[in-house]
Order: sequence, then structure tokens, then C-alpha cells
Amino acid sequence: MSAALFSLAGKNAIVTGANTGLGGAIAVALAQAGADIAAVGRTNPSGTEAQVKSAGRKFHWIEADLRSTKHAARIVGECVERLGGVDILVNNAGTIKRADAIEFSEADWDEVMDVNLKSAFFLAQAAARHMLDTGRRGKIINIASMLSFQGGIRVASYTASKSGLAGLTRLMANEWAAKGINVNAIAPGYFETNNTEALRQDPVRSRDILARIPAGRWGKPDDLGGAAVFLASSASDYVHGTILAVDGGRLAR
Repeated sequence: MSAALFSLAGKNAIVTGANTGLGGAIAVALAQAGADIAAVGRTNPSGTEAQVKSAGRKFHWIEADLRSTKHAARIVGECVERLGGVDILVNNAGTIKRADAIEFSEADWDEVMDVNLKSAFFLAQAAARHMLDTGRRGKIINIASMLSFQGGIRVASYTASKSGLAGLTRLMANEWAAKGINVNAIAPGYFETNNTEALRQDPVRSRDILARIPAGRWGKPDDLGGAAVFLASSASDYVHGTILAVDGGRLAR
């Protein structure tokens, strides 16, 4: 099999939430495979920028608050202006709020749904419009979750948003596959990120989680890089609407 199947040379990728954690690791992996990167978020992703540039790729930060959908068209337009087009979109940005379902507030529900689901859909819509208008083959990768398959506890809006994102991934694949746009998702397992810090600091929850991961460890952000490159590259041209679990085998358990 030719390594060219996995090459992203000449491609431009938008990655949301690329300042740290999973998004930063994905952006760096795509850059190492040859893509130029437009990173979207509220804070300057200087660490990710340094790694992308060290890989010899271009980097542009698009400042945007993804609690609002009003930025979607601007994000795509700015990437087109600065990098020359959009070939890949990674909807990674996400937030989480924890409370018992009986006490969960409407404000926490709305904020999580707006970032994790609503903005992801409308950014995908804006990117797809550009791809269709320019006749370029496109790859859209949504970052789902184990809670796209399971219920979880104390994260009502997060579970709803990630279950919805899995459903939208399939819907968009159904509508856009024949038009040259692949839409798929990655469902990370339990990774060492800011979002899981509370779980990792809880000895009982951390023990219980590790007991159900055949690999015997929490995932590291770099563990997602290969899956992201695969779904962004020509190697996945006949892969549509899949939710790829990168979870250390947890769903198998």
C-alpha cells in the first residue's frame, strides 16, 4: 500500500479547539502528514502553532467563540483567504458541565449543546458549501465520545450533544457521500485531558474506569493522531458515516 494514500500534502484543515489536548494533537498529526492548519478557538494556540510550524506547515489562528453559530461562515472564509481553501474540517471543540440530572440547569444545558452540537453542525454546513461550490473532495471529522454510545452520569447535556453529533454524522454522510464529501466521527475513550481531570482525581471513579479498559491505561492525546489522518486522507475515501472508537478496547469490554 502506498504511503501517498495517507498523505495530506496540499490540503488545508480547520481544527476547532486546537489550543490544547485532543484538538492540539490532531492538528499536529494532520500537519505532520502534510496539511496546513487553521486553528479555531477563543485563546491563542501558541503551543500548537509552534509544533505545526516545526513540521514545516502553515498555521493560522482564527479567533472565535463557538458558543455562537454566527462565526461559521467567517471561519471558512478566513481559512479560504489565508490558506487558499478548506479540504478538511475537524469539529473538536467541546465543553462539559456536571450535575445530577435532577438539578441540571437550563443554562448549562444550552451552553454545552451550543458548542458541542449546534456550532459543529453549522460549521460543517459552511465547510460543505465551500467544498461543493469549489468542486473539491472534502473530509469532515466530528469528535464524538463514548457517550455517543452510552448514557454516563451527571453529564446530561454532554451525553445529549455527543449522541446527537453521532446522529448528525450519519445524516450528513447520507446526504453528502455521493457529492464527494466524507463525514465520519472519532469517539475517543477516556483520555488525559482537562475535561477528564475531575474523573482522574477521583480514586474510585478512576479505578473503575481503568478496570474496564483492556489497554489498562488512559489514552494520551497523541493516540488520536493516526485515526484523524486516516479519516482525513484518501485512505478513507470509501468510509462514510462511521463512528470510529479510539478507546483502548473499552467498548469491546
